[in-house]
Amino acid sequence: MKNLASITEITMNDESSNQNSTEPSFFKRLVRAFSANPTSSDEVADMLRSAENESIIDAGALQIMEGALKVSDLQAREIMIPRSQMKFIEADLSLEEILNTVIQSQHSRFPVVGESSDDIQGILLAKELLPLVLSGKDSFDLKSLLRPANIIPESKRINILLQEFREQRYHMAIVVDEYGGVSGLLTIEDVLEEIVGEIEDETDEHEPEQIRKLGDNLYSVEAITEIADFNEYFDVGLPDDDFDTVGGIVVHALGRLPKVAEKTSIGNFDFTVLAADKRKVTLLQVSKTI
Repeated sequence: MKNLASITEITMNDESSNQNSTEPSFFKRLVRAFSANPTSSDEVADMLRSAENESIIDAGALQIMEGALKVSDLQAREIMIPRSQMKFIEADLSLEEILNTVIQSQHSRFPVVGESSDDIQGILLAKELLPLVLSGKDSFDLKSLLRPANIIPESKRINILLQEFREQRYHMAIVVDEYGGVSGLLTIEDVLEEIVGEIEDETDEHEPEQIRKLGDNLYSVEAITEIADFNEYFDVGLPDDDFDTVGGIVVHALGRLPKVAEKTSIGNFDFTVLAADKRKVTLLQVSKTI
């Protein structure tokens, strides 16, 4: 591998500084483990596992190295947060409405959109709102607070994106499909979690179950539930070619954004809207038709 020479050089320097030591250095043992000159990432992964078995590296180091190898093969579409779970801020919202969104979501960065979710105006950092709150201002120019949005295709390689995050010093990228429509977003934390595993902080909360059984043949379903997850839970086959979420297929069936208590039937299920606002459906009641 191309990095083997540099590792060997480090090993030689390490050896020269430890000539009186009889214990082989970490780098010397690592180079010895790679002496077969692997030619693929699979071979490297096998050698890393062998090195862990021989106590050359520990389990934590193995996880990080395997994560780094995996990231080199991933594309943005594979690990992005899907559009249905993104938190947007509409450009025409008042300061109070924006603050409510920030407080409820507890995110630090938000895509700001214009007439539609595909009309990305820029990225708002929550910290930019603090001076406005402290000064007691009610009116403000939202556009003056926005940072440029970094747009990437779904096919973007994650290892390249991580390098761009580091070099260009931005933490969020908007993922678009081949037609330029927003399909999701990625943050630097999402990428790092693919390498080192789940990163939790004090604001993280365990997500509640999106499908909950309320009684005999009665369920509550979050509108953002993926249709694939709905199908798996109920062992059915609702189509997911045109819509990603249960909320999306319900809105399509009604032909408009429904109000609370409105009902529709799809396949062998009856759907009742339990919660909605002027922009989206959030919670549904579901029962199977007999």
